Amino acid sequence: MDQNENHSPLNQLPWIVWALALPVIAMELVLGLADIGLVGGPFGSAWRIDALQRFAFSPDLMRAMWQVGQFPITEMIRPLSYFAVHSSLTNAIFAVVLLLALSKIVAEVFTPWAVATIFFGAGIGGAAIYTLVPTIHSPLYGAYPSVYGMIGAYTFLLWVNLAAVGARKSSAFSLIGMLLGIQLLFAIIFGGNMEWTAEISGFVIGFLLAFGFSPLRWHDLSKHIKRR
Repeated sequence: MDQNENHSPLNQLPWIVWALALPVIAMELVLGLADIGLVGGPFGSAWRIDALQRFAFSPDLMRAMWQVGQFPITEMIRPLSYFAVHSSLTNAIFAVVLLLALSKIVAEVFTPWAVATIFFGAGIGGAAIYTLVPTIHSPLYGAYPSVYGMIGAYTFLLWVNLAAVGARKSSAFSLIGMLLGIQLLFAIIFGGNMEWTAEISGFVIGFLLAFGFSPLRWHDLSKHIKRR
């Protein structure tokens, strides 16, 4: 029997994929154990709330810092840290599964540096757009804006591949269309929030960054798509 048949798909993930996912996994491992009382004693159940207060991104806080012109390091870390903490174990698992699957595909084409830039660029950019909407006051947390950035990069790769075979390029956007439909359904049933603002922004940023990091030059890629 070929030894490769015994290899787990997880063993084939590029190191950058694990590097991006491990903060989420580690955070959820600690908070999950605290939720069920295995760590933290009687106060363990409050660890998740404390983590959200410490690491979640606050648009109101960012606006206030901008107005007074003061940017403490302890608060400026939030655009980078909010992706690691989630509201529940289920929420975190879904984010990690999407992150591992999509990042693997993106990392097979782009360099580790480009993959990390897409991930954090989508997360930071999504938070920035979230802050620019003055009616939004809820904190932002979870890896989904960054995951949507990976969806944007994956969509770009699919878009180029469809163009190369002369297929309909709009089909590349079916995944994001399906996710938006699911979000709309959940918003109707359970009540909506404005996190989608950061997520869609993350998608657009991920798509554009993937375009910029494409192994093909912009001019060559444009000519290639036009020929198709």
